[in-house]
Order: sequence, then C-alpha cells, then structure tokens
Amino acid sequence: MRIPIIALSVILAAVFMVVGVQKLVGERRIRERLDHLGVSAGLTRIVGALELAAVVGLFVGLLWSPAGVAAAVGLVPLMVGAAVYHVRARDSFAVTAMPVAFGVAAAALAMLHVLQG
Repeated sequence: MRIPIIALSVILAAVFMVVGVQKLVGERRIRERLDHLGVSAGLTRIVGALELAAVVGLFVGLLWSPAGVAAAVGLVPLMVGAAVYHVRARDSFAVTAMPVAFGVAAAALAMLHVLQG
C-alpha cells in the first residue's frame, strides 16, 4: 500500500504546488479564470497558501502519516468549494469535474494513510 500513497502524494503535491504558486503570485491567466468564477484576489491568495500548506503536509505525510491525512483531508473541502464555484459559473462538466477528481483523489489518499496505520 506504500506505493499508491507515494504516487498519489507526489501527483497531488505536484499539481497543487503549481496552482498554489500561481495563485499566490497572482499569475494573470489564473486571475482571469478566478475572476470568471467571482473569486476575489484576497481569497485567491488564501486558497493558494492553503494549497501550498497541503503540499508541505503531503510530503511530510510520507514520513509521518498523520500529516498526510491532515493535508489530504484539508484538500477535500477546497476542492468541493472549487466545484461549487464552477457550477455557479455554469462551467462545463469537464471543467467542474476536475476539482471533483482531485477531491476524490485526496480523500482516497487520506483513506490509504488510515488503512496503512
């Protein structure tokens, strides 16, 4: 069960590292996308900081499982919120499904950590 934990942790960390940094620095393309969703610049920075905190937790979780559980569980409501914003903006199913997929992956990672003990 260790390999799936490592794989999911690295994949999630890579994705959230990129988008978290983009949100924190206010990258133009991300700002435009989040403006479309009605997300303020301040909330964007908060979400970016939370995503980067999750990245740290995912990596620490490879050495200390409770940190991995906390980071993965913390990503789930972020992704639920993202999906809600996409639904409210009437984005396509494919766009809305992306945060749902990452939320499911984060929940699966939390469960794998718990099952590993």
